[in-house]
Amino acid sequence: MRLITGGAFSGKTEFAIAEFGVHDIKNGAECNISEIFTAECIKNYHIFVRRLIEENTDPVEFTLKLCSENSDIIVIMNEIGCGIVPIEKSERIWREKCGKCGCIIAEKSAVVVRVICGIGTYLKGVKI
Repeated sequence: MRLITGGAFSGKTEFAIAEFGVHDIKNGAECNISEIFTAECIKNYHIFVRRLIEENTDPVEFTLKLCSENSDIIVIMNEIGCGIVPIEKSERIWREKCGKCGCIIAEKSAVVVRVICGIGTYLKGVKI
């Protein structure tokens, strides 16, 4: 498992393609939930977490299941824990769940990369 994180529009998907040769990338904003268990890569996992919350599915439990059933997946998600804390409770819950899911994925991943301006910094592991 590999995690690529960073700010919005920072080049995470392009980094995944260049660095890891990813071809099949599912979009968490629109993909079918079952597709993720066989996907090579999912981008916008933070949006996928929002979808799970809206469908009354626990994103933390789902993420644990994903880690055990598709341990080769590359997960791309925005770093959303920085900045102003949202006023709306639902936004704070989403932000907290994204953070917890990100921590789980990072713990289970052999490689964690933070991308800024298209440049990846390895936080955990080395280029495979």
